[in-house]
Amino acid sequence: MSNLTSLAERPAQAGPVLADARLSLNSSPVKPLTDKQNEPDIRGLRIDKVGVRGLRIPLQVRDKSHQLQNTVARVGMFVDLPKEFKGTHMSRFVEVLNSHGSVVHVENIPDMLRAMQAKLQAQTAHLEMEFPYFLVKKAPVSGKEGVLDYNVRFDASMNGNDLDFLLTVRVTVTTLCPCSKAISKYGAHNQRGEVTVQVRSDRIVWIEEIISLVESSGSSEMYSLLKREDEKAVTERAYENPVFVEDLVRNVALRLNAHPDVAWYKVEAENYESIHNHNAYACIEKG
Repeated sequence: MSNLTSLAERPAQAGPVLADARLSLNSSPVKPLTDKQNEPDIRGLRIDKVGVRGLRIPLQVRDKSHQLQNTVARVGMFVDLPKEFKGTHMSRFVEVLNSHGSVVHVENIPDMLRAMQAKLQAQTAHLEMEFPYFLVKKAPVSGKEGVLDYNVRFDASMNGNDLDFLLTVRVTVTTLCPCSKAISKYGAHNQRGEVTVQVRSDRIVWIEEIISLVESSGSSEMYSLLKREDEKAVTERAYENPVFVEDLVRNVALRLNAHPDVAWYKVEAENYESIHNHNAYACIEKG
């Protein structure tokens, strides 16, 4: 009983003891956390790109009519790493991204690259953004409106003060086989073709411009909404305008050659064949 009594009485005297303990803890020096990334690396190998990938953020893209389109981008951020350092600081990439607010504007890309260079003490910085881009398209006869999505990608890098910007747009079209039409008594096989265009330009090249020149290079455009009269028109248009995959990339390349602001391009086309178990592919690169 005496032990229980002494324990019960002990809280009345505990205040000063706890205060002394806290004072002792506060007065002791705090040991800094280990920074493994800044430790030296003895393997002597520079890393070209290191960083984070798979971030998803809201993105605003300015379209040709100077309106803002809201979409969602998948983002990657990277810098070079000198051979002397063991690692980079991954959290700093996210800090740079968040410092530009809840919505990233395309116009901010050069500022983000410079911020990565400064915050991570890097010579080069890289930023990749991939996102769906939407256009409202009218059916060719009925005029019914439907929304069609396109896959767009930005690849930007800054080496010192030199900025490089690569725009990639993927567009689907209908292609009808010229050989099938020539040898068949009835009809001709057609398929969906995917065209991937990459461009570097001296001035702004709008996403809509790339979409338009690709869609005018196939047998027919794609639509999300077609009534019967529209389907008839699209089918007949494709039959009257057959193109091989080779024709497709050449048609796109000719239109890009005529664009005054395109300095370099790469055009790839892949036809998802409807009568073969393989695809047809072609590529043209300028430069």
